Amino acid sequence: MPAFTVRPFRRDDRDQLTDLVNAHVAAVVPGVSVSVNTVLGDLERQPDEALTDPWVGERVTLVAEQRRAVVAAAHLLRYRDGQEVGDTYRDAGEIDWFVHWPPASFRPDPETAADGLMAACLAQFARWDVRVRRADGALPAPGVYGLPRNWPHIRALYERSGFRHVGDTEAVLIARVADLPRPEHLAGLTFTRTVGECGTRLTAHDGTGAALGFIEVDTALARPERHVRATGLADIGNLHVAPASYGAGLEGHLLAEAAEWLRLCGVDRLLAYESAGDERAIGLLLAGGFRELTRTDRRWEHQTPGR
Repeated sequence: MPAFTVRPFRRDDRDQLTDLVNAHVAAVVPGVSVSVNTVLGDLERQPDEALTDPWVGERVTLVAEQRRAVVAAAHLLRYRDGQEVGDTYRDAGEIDWFVHWPPASFRPDPETAADGLMAACLAQFARWDVRVRRADGALPAPGVYGLPRNWPHIRALYERSGFRHVGDTEAVLIARVADLPRPEHLAGLTFTRTVGECGTRLTAHDGTGAALGFIEVDTALARPERHVRATGLADIGNLHVAPASYGAGLEGHLLAEAAEWLRLCGVDRLLAYESAGDERAIGLLLAGGFRELTRTDRRWEHQTPGR
């Protein structure tokens, strides 16, 4: 059995680690890869997590090396226990992401190395003496979070290590913008474009000017310094329709307006995320030109000894 070593990440691991990360990204979202700078930046800070990132007190990145190759890696976070930290995060330890190569002829036993790395992660949690141990799969790429169903080797590792899925399941969907509906000009229905919470907001108004619903699309997923191959990709940050407008087809009109704006932006693919239990929302997206990429299971927890 090939020997392996678990050790802290070194800067000269950066290219192998990026290859490992991109292999997992590519299994979830087509045509997306991240740069070395993106991976290195994620190890130091997560600026997109404006609420939770300031609560992180410690960050540790570990790798498992076998035959001088990085075959597994994990990034750990320890949240502080101060009153400024949200209740669910306070004094929590989290595997922000864990990736490892599946077995192959030239990698005889990467699972043993992955198990060894997981043991080191749990040992780090024990040294931190955290209140709760959690795990996720939030790689620094759009649409990759939770534990995607496309990673059965990571799921098997989590489960045999004592982690259990305790959160929600979400559907991740994608559409080619060219396949989305074209806007229809309807009497009494107008649209405005403003800055939204999660991107550009397009709001539908009736003849009196009252807002009926809105959609927000984020076209800043592929900042040049971060993503090598994510140009032309956007996602739906919010889609809201007033209850009084249910059944009137307003979601389709909002999606068509968003698609027209995305075409002007040069965006050719659009991501969307919905709760797996919301069959109505998923059905509307599928009918509008989306297809499902994966299901992802959020929030995994490990039983902490003595807690």
